[in-house]
Amino acid sequence: MTILYILLAVLLLLVLYGISVYNRYVRLRNQGEEAESAIDAHLKQRYDLVPNLVETVKGYAKHEEKTLTSVIEARNKAMSATTMEDKESANQAFSSTLKSLFALSEAYPDLKANQGFLDLQQQLQKIEEQLLMARKYYNAIIKQLNTICEVFPSSVIASIAHFAKKPYLVIEEEARARVEVKF
Repeated sequence: MTILYILLAVLLLLVLYGISVYNRYVRLRNQGEEAESAIDAHLKQRYDLVPNLVETVKGYAKHEEKTLTSVIEARNKAMSATTMEDKESANQAFSSTLKSLFALSEAYPDLKANQGFLDLQQQLQKIEEQLLMARKYYNAIIKQLNTICEVFPSSVIASIAHFAKKPYLVIEEEARARVEVKF
């Protein structure tokens, strides 16, 4: 009879452990979804700001239509992406076109001094910082989720409950390049 109680106690502990691990997976999955939503909100802010930026630049750089068109096309493509991987890929292309837009502003001294342009650029920089923080938060949550998906014994519960590793968000290759400062 004592052995039966011991077996029941061990079984109860295993069930409680399984419930605990499962609940942790659910919490992390929900936090990951929250982080994705935060990234989407920041991206939407960014995408909403860009048409104003493009219109401001248009007034100064009328003959630079190709650059302005490519920025808007990249924005529209990024807005229509559905999966997190597609969003990140399209967002990297969009970031690249934004760089060409700001490079264009260097050629127009009046534009660089325009208060509206400077305000829009500052807002975009703030959004970029918030987006970076949201990406860091997302990656931190995904790290926790991936870790418990791989370590034993929680990996057993992960496979039973069909929880799987998720990919991290990575920065685009050109952002990794070393910045050269020349005087």
